[in-house]
Amino acid sequence: MDELEALRKRLSRLDVELLEMVAHRQRIVAEIGRVKSATGRGTRDFTREKEVLELARRTAQRVGLEEQVGADLFRLLIRASLATQEQDKVAASARGTGKTALVVGGAGQMGQWFVRFLDSQGYQVEVCDRAGGIAGYCSYEDLEHAGLDQDLIAVTAPIAETAEILSQLASRKPRGLIFDISSLKGPLEGPLNRLKEAGCLVTSIHPLFGPDTELLSGRNLVIVDLGVPEATALVRQLFSSTMADQVEMTLDVHDRAMAYVLGLSHAVNIAFFNALMESGEDASTLARLSSSTFDAQLDVASHVARENPYLYFEIQSLNSHSPRALIALLNAVTQLAGRVLDRDEQGFVELMAQGKEFLARRPDDRP
Repeated sequence: MDELEALRKRLSRLDVELLEMVAHRQRIVAEIGRVKSATGRGTRDFTREKEVLELARRTAQRVGLEEQVGADLFRLLIRASLATQEQDKVAASARGTGKTALVVGGAGQMGQWFVRFLDSQGYQVEVCDRAGGIAGYCSYEDLEHAGLDQDLIAVTAPIAETAEILSQLASRKPRGLIFDISSLKGPLEGPLNRLKEAGCLVTSIHPLFGPDTELLSGRNLVIVDLGVPEATALVRQLFSSTMADQVEMTLDVHDRAMAYVLGLSHAVNIAFFNALMESGEDASTLARLSSSTFDAQLDVASHVARENPYLYFEIQSLNSHSPRALIALLNAVTQLAGRVLDRDEQGFVELMAQGKEFLARRPDDRP
């Protein structure tokens, strides 16, 4: 027991040293980020990342570790490094210095993300939310008391509430940039058009990432151009210091795509965990016997099950393109079941071959 305790103490000391070395690495990363910024270079260098991962694999092999262990460890360090550099770059841009911003729905999860994001750019941020304020920020319970003289107004409320808020803003015609972050745009088309007709600087965005996101590299930001070029340019500029991929599209194209990107993917996972529940099998038993594919699917389904069910219902029910996606899912399950029940091996193989061909078109540089 004495020998075991001594070994554990040595291991604990080594763990501390490892974390201290990681912290030292992060300080060097921050310096590299400042040099890149000063010379106008981009934050992300894919060639350098490849070199780091190759070095990790070679070193792991040399010291007797699995190459994948070295690569996975350094991927984690690279992401941490990129997050540090991106956050420093956003703060260094000081784009919001001397300006004010109002986050409507700021007490919500995505609202709080935008409060932090705008604050990091130097904006004096205020919050408007019936649910309450955020410590350290000037807060209002409703728009009547918010003044609406801010340079930027971000609406981060649920979809149905966002439509009402945009209508209120249209009647008051604020001078600053206005944008919403709703997952669907069709339900907002009327209020958005009224804002445009009122001469407001209005655009619409959809951040395809969650409130826990720290690094925007590899994340998409959809910008729905409403025909107000100055507003579109301003919101692009707002995210220009990040590594988010900005994708511009029309309102209808956005909602049609979201019927599959969000609606179909949510429906598949909701159907998956409901099928498991109705199977009568015990969840803990299935977990003990699971395969890698089942584990991966279960992880995604578990994540979906923890999300806001009211938001997910809005995404399904308020999108006019949802029925087409849901019918496609029903047809696909029926087709699969038919091939299996008919013992149609060739048909089953063809289904998988067609899927493989379709999925091969996915860009190689996606995370």
